[in-house]
Amino acid sequence: MIKKVKNNVGLLGTVAHGIVGAESTTNHQLKLAVRFEIQELRETPVIDAGHPDCKDNKYGFEGGSVVKLDGVYHLFASEMAGDPFWVRMRIAHWTSPNGIEWKRVSTIKETSGKPRAETGLPYESFWAPMPIYNEADKQWELFHVAYDTGGAVGGRIWRATSTVQGRAGIAGPYKDVGIILQPDADSQKWEGWQGVASFYPYQVKDRWFAFYGSHGGGPGWQVGLAEAPALTGPWKRRVSGNPCTIEPVFLENPIVTRIGDLYVAVYDSDIVNSPDYNYHKEANSVGYATSADGVLWSTGGRIIVQPQGPANWATDIRTPLGLIDEGNDTFTLFYTAENKKRFWPVSIIRLKMIKETR
Repeated sequence: MIKKVKNNVGLLGTVAHGIVGAESTTNHQLKLAVRFEIQELRETPVIDAGHPDCKDNKYGFEGGSVVKLDGVYHLFASEMAGDPFWVRMRIAHWTSPNGIEWKRVSTIKETSGKPRAETGLPYESFWAPMPIYNEADKQWELFHVAYDTGGAVGGRIWRATSTVQGRAGIAGPYKDVGIILQPDADSQKWEGWQGVASFYPYQVKDRWFAFYGSHGGGPGWQVGLAEAPALTGPWKRRVSGNPCTIEPVFLENPIVTRIGDLYVAVYDSDIVNSPDYNYHKEANSVGYATSADGVLWSTGGRIIVQPQGPANWATDIRTPLGLIDEGNDTFTLFYTAENKKRFWPVSIIRLKMIKETR
């Protein structure tokens, strides 16, 4: 059920920062350029445990992204298919004509849940599939993180390409090309045992930038910027400005949408007051930030996606799956969330973007 909302409950506000640096990729004088108001919200998820295509998906969805192509929504998601939890994984492709009614199309890749010593594979689990169209080569590129051990240790970013040329090749099949970013001599102090835990590339003029994330080298979950001359690489971490200070301690899995001359990143967020924070303190919103040049980012704000009321079915909002431009300053935000059934569904919210006046 979709419910139209007239009041402005979309923006929670900005977050104060405790990290300051002259070379920061966040300029503390940069304010959010836009805010978002809820237009329509749902009282139930769009893909839940009862969906017929989820019959062999034990724990639900976490991480990935949605793109809209020729009027069809394409969801590339991490499916937590079975046990061990966060290790028996699949990357799946789903489609929908309207963002509400979904059909599972295929499994792009999957793991067995067994350790590398048994499988001989270079990873044990993978997450966060991000399809990006490569205009230069006329093909879809699929980036995702794969972990050396378990569900979150030793992350490396893999690149795969569709074997079908053109935009129609979004469904694949996809062929692994190789690792494009991983723990190495260029890893920075804030990166830790999680390795490179997320990756989302976006184009700025004739260069490419990407948010990449990690955990274990400093407090919380943080992200930095990498850059490359082309989508295919070579990708290098930026020497200055990392980690980004959009959030003081917790920022995970950012996805960037270009809206005219503005870049907007949506991400999993958490409000904290110190490094000794309680995870899941912030349960009903996602974070967002804006940038005029794709490099310097504002401080983070919040979009409340499940305000108090009948539509608040989740125990914690997990990861945004992308902000889809529907025209006329309206957007669809897809996201995953936890519920009390230990199944993480997918849902949506319709938003109106309002430009902030100076």
